Amino acid sequence: MTAQRTYGGVSAEERRAARRTALLDAALDIIGTEGLGKLTVSGLCGRAGLNERYYYESFDSREAVLSGLFDRIAEELALTILDTLRDTTDETTRGKAHAAIAAGIHVLTDDPRKAHVALVAGMATPELRARGNQTIRAFARMVAAQGVGFYGITDPLPDAVIDFRATYLVGGLVHTLTSWLQGEIDLTQDELVEHTTDVFVLLGEDLAGRLR
Repeated sequence: MTAQRTYGGVSAEERRAARRTALLDAALDIIGTEGLGKLTVSGLCGRAGLNERYYYESFDSREAVLSGLFDRIAEELALTILDTLRDTTDETTRGKAHAAIAAGIHVLTDDPRKAHVALVAGMATPELRARGNQTIRAFARMVAAQGVGFYGITDPLPDAVIDFRATYLVGGLVHTLTSWLQGEIDLTQDELVEHTTDVFVLLGEDLAGRLR
């Protein structure tokens, strides 16, 4: 039984995970370079170098592939932001906000394929739009939690106000990034980070001052 589960020191579960990763890597490359319309089962498996039967081992539809890829990018983005907030040596409000925003934007711009999937292809179907909205809500909760901790807000009553501002900030940033990536906003990346930081700090400090 052990021999059937393990091959070359790699378990069957690890091999399945590796195949799933290869398929998601291939999906990122296809969508990011050729467009969503080029994403087919045969094309995906060919790019990943896998037999088509392995596709159905991990996914049951194209939407499932897109959702898996979307979630992977969102997880990378969240972990990068949280790691940056933990490691930054600038403890000022602006310093932390600037570091986190710059790190998040770099995740999407250092590999433009990720931005295309997360911000453009992510709006392609009702299912993906719904998932995108859920992701915005998740990031808004993360921003709210970080703000509450940083500013030391202890009043339990204004949760709805904090939630509103966090959602406003994250949702606005998503739309702004999409427009910027499509060339509709004439700013450099550094300018984009600076202006985004201004807005986050302004709304954050204003709300903290009201609640203290």
